[in-house]
Order: sequence, then C-alpha cells, then structure tokens
Amino acid sequence: MRILIKNGTCLVFGKGEQKTNIYIEDQIIKEISSEEKDADKVIDASGMYVFPGLIDVHVHLREPGQEYKETIESGAKAAAKGGFTDICCMPNTIPVNDSPSITSFIKDRALTAGFSNVHPVASLTKGLKGEEICDYGELKQAGAIALSDDGRPVSDSGVMRRAVEYAKAFDLPVMCHSEELSLSGKGVMNEGVVSTRLGLTGIPDSAESLGVKRDIEIGCLVDYPVHIAHVSAKKTIEIIRNAKKSGTKVTAETAPHYFTLTEDAIDLFNTYAKMNPPLRTESDRLAIIEALKDNTIDIIATDHAPHSDEEKIVPFEEAAFGITGLETSLALSLNLVFSGILSMEELAEKMSINPGKVIGINNALFEGNHANITIVNPDFEWTVTREGFISKSKNSPFTGKKLKGICEYTIKNGNIIWSRNN
Repeated sequence: MRILIKNGTCLVFGKGEQKTNIYIEDQIIKEISSEEKDADKVIDASGMYVFPGLIDVHVHLREPGQEYKETIESGAKAAAKGGFTDICCMPNTIPVNDSPSITSFIKDRALTAGFSNVHPVASLTKGLKGEEICDYGELKQAGAIALSDDGRPVSDSGVMRRAVEYAKAFDLPVMCHSEELSLSGKGVMNEGVVSTRLGLTGIPDSAESLGVKRDIEIGCLVDYPVHIAHVSAKKTIEIIRNAKKSGTKVTAETAPHYFTLTEDAIDLFNTYAKMNPPLRTESDRLAIIEALKDNTIDIIATDHAPHSDEEKIVPFEEAAFGITGLETSLALSLNLVFSGILSMEELAEKMSINPGKVIGINNALFEGNHANITIVNPDFEWTVTREGFISKSKNSPFTGKKLKGICEYTIKNGNIIWSRNN
C-alpha cells in the first residue's frame, strides 16, 4: 500500500521538526520531501505532528491465563488506538512466560491479531519465583526481546547476579522491578500522612530506592546495564542521577500517573488509583518531572495493568494493584509539552527513540526505514469515559478527566492499524 502523509510537522531523525511530506511504499519510508506523490491513501496531517511509532516497554496483556482482564488482541488493539506501534508484554501471565512455548504462543497470537507489534518479555527466573534462572538462549530464539522479574522481584542478590550475567551472554536487556519486599510488606499505598489518615498500611519510598540501588550495583558488578522500571520516588531519582553522573550505564522509565497524580488521588479509598509502586507525594511528582526534563529518566512507559471491576470494586486492602494506561498515556504525556517541560521532539525521544534503544528497535523517521508512524492531533479535546476504552478493563483513575491531544493514525509496517475516524 502506498501512503502519502502531507502537510504534517514531522519529527525527522537528526533534523527535528520539519513541515514536510512522507511517502510510504512497500512498508518503507521511501521519501521525505515537499513533493506530493500518487498514493492509494492520502492523509492530510495539517496541524498535526508526525511521530516515530510510539514504543511501550512495559505492558501487561494477561494472556495466557487471565483473558477476562485482557487478551493479546484487545491489548494490542488498545495500544494501536493509543498510538503505539510496538509494545513489550511482561511475563507474569498464567503460566508465567518462562518457556519458549509461551513466548511463541504470544508471538503467534499477536501476529494473528494484526494490531500493534507485541514483543514478549520473558521471566528472569522459572515461575517468577526468584530461585532458578531460565534458559535465556531458548527464550531469545523463540522471540523474547528482554527479561524481567516484573510482578515479583528477585530477592536473592546472588540469583539476580547470575541472571544478569546470563542475560549479558545473550545480549538480552534486563528490566528490573526494583523493590525490597521486606520493607513493602503488606502495604497498599504510599507510607505517609495520607496512609496514616486513612488507616492503611503504607509502602515506604525506601522499598523502591533500596531495590534500585541493589540492581544498579549488580549491573555495575557484572558490567551490564540494567533498566529500572516504573520509577515513582524522589529518592530513587537521586540514586539513578548519581549513577549516571558517575558513568554507570543505566536506563529508567516512569509512567504518566506518576507525573500526573499523587497519593491524594486515593482519598475516599479510590481503588482505581491503587498501583505498585504507589502514587507518592507532590514532592515526588515534581522530582519525576524534573528527572524527565534532565534525562535522568529516559522513558515514559504505561505499566498498563488491566483488571476487572470485581478486582477493583472491593475494600481497598483487597483490591488489585494497577491501572489501564495504553489509551490515555499519549494525552497525559502531551501535558508535559503544553506546560513547557518537554518539546515535541523530546517527547518523541521519551516515547519512541529511547525505548527503542533499550530493546533494539528503531522507529525513527528517515528514508529507508520501516514505516512505523504515529500521527498526533495536539489540539483535539476529549473526555475519558468507560465506554471509550478498547481495553477489556476500565480500571482508570482518569475516567471523567478532560484531556487534550490524541492519536489520529497509527501506521505499523506501512499499514494503517488505527484511524480515529474509521
């Protein structure tokens, strides 16, 4: 299919914002110029931004095992709606993605679905039990793009060291859910004034920061960079910032809810704002924004964690951790541009270029590259509603919130997989 994207402000690799046209043929960006070529589909992107295809390195798709929450198809379609051409799905499925058969199953289901590219992230240890490492060579051959302990961090530092050493041998990125479980215990929200007022058991920020410090130290010991997932705390940011200043190779991500909300969102025991790591204080939120600005945090990911209403409309202590995020992430992140914190080009780096560097995918806009493209309308205003979600789960603390900015088209490998008006 031949596609012409015209009149858009394109974030062209190495050249920044350019008012130009992009011509796509045979799944490839054939030409970036002011010329208008004959095409089967012409997209007038006037007033819009043409991004490299967005990449989300942290998604939970629930299949196999919990298809009532999300399936690979529904999650990949929600991702396409959110502007993501590529998503990485975490291994905490049932059974855990710790074997080539599960990895292959995920890849096959995603290909059949035909929406966003789905890249399986396999488990660091068998069954996510933190005891015995998996066969990373076989997992990579089956299609695993990275390894993670997300869902249940590896507590044994000796096991973690061996896992990172083995991952290094196969050049597989290690994505760390950094948490000191003995400190987080049975906590259900951030430990502080709000948890005390509500009478809820808290999770101290040190549970995250100590876990991050250990994982970075193990990366240094092995001489292999680790990726720190879902950063939520100011203490954590200082550890990562100091590590980078000293020359340590480490990357980090945060999610839109951490730079948009605080623990105050839990007032009246709102279970839709319950997540792990938890929402923290205004001081933490501002620190995350500053860390995005100075590149201490490299990536914006969603940590899309769909749950059913039955798992959320329960007493706060019993509710599942996590929120759905694929369909709101872009608009929430655009607020960083509207408020002058990031430029559009910098946002593209956080949501496409930098995540791609971690997992070895390059969606940058240049002639000859594969055509993975997200077209963004920055002026479109909309309200988050339960009915509007494509995801099977509706567990969002942003329902009812008015947002600005939306994905108009998602193009994967030269094919339109999402169009807002079709």
